[in-house]
Amino acid sequence: MQTFRHGAAVWGVACPQRPSRVAGLSMAGFRVGDLHELRMVPHPSVTLLLEFGAGAPVLDSASGQQRGCVVAGPGLGSGGAVRARGQNVACVQVRLSPVIARAILGASPAELDGAVVPLGDLWGREAYRIRERLGDAPSWQDRFALTDALLARRYEAGPPVDPEVARAWHRIVGSRGLTRIDGLAAEVGWSRKRLWSRFRSQLGLPPKHAAKLVRFDHAAHRLAAGESAARVAADTGYADQSHLHRDVRAFTGSTPATVAGEPFLAVDDLAWPGRGATAGP
Repeated sequence: MQTFRHGAAVWGVACPQRPSRVAGLSMAGFRVGDLHELRMVPHPSVTLLLEFGAGAPVLDSASGQQRGCVVAGPGLGSGGAVRARGQNVACVQVRLSPVIARAILGASPAELDGAVVPLGDLWGREAYRIRERLGDAPSWQDRFALTDALLARRYEAGPPVDPEVARAWHRIVGSRGLTRIDGLAAEVGWSRKRLWSRFRSQLGLPPKHAAKLVRFDHAAHRLAAGESAARVAADTGYADQSHLHRDVRAFTGSTPATVAGEPFLAVDDLAWPGRGATAGP
């Protein structure tokens, strides 16, 4: 386990030694003695937080508080609406590409309706069993192996998204949100209405918003890397710096300068090495 320091906060961060057997799935382990008001910066993935041990992280949002193992759709924390806190927090955080999330969750990300949902609502007792098994596991690598085996089994048994929807998502991610959205339907051979409907129902957000979220994610990580807002805006497809500012405000409720210092972004290079600023396949 490596150490991440941000101000007075000290986090333990663990990474799997082997990649997941499922493309589009990545995870990291965290142990934090005092997690104080961490802003959740939106990311273009479905997020699973599998907590275990004596501590209990709390997610505060406009819809109330959630404790224990939870799941949230793409864009968790949009508008700066979700904060994490807690004492003696230990968890495995999983990022799922929306393309594989429906099979693993057993429900479309659209059914989450933008909220943080207890994992037990989707998985029943299986959510409680994985929590117990993670707590009993002797090491982080054992925890990653347990988690990966469970998610791979669910993925193999679950319904895939339409190939056309997957292809459209890959084009958005591959272009870092800059592909022409109006041209996606022609690329996959569907009508615009059909693609928009299937994309939203299977991935949980419409194509245009997906592209904005992917572009924002790329820009936010470049801001966190210390690049100027003007340079980031010019290089990531924004009309100007004001356009970037508006997007950052919409996604986080704060300014580019504030987002650049967010620990949620600063820890990424350690927790998700080689991830790039996208949600993967």
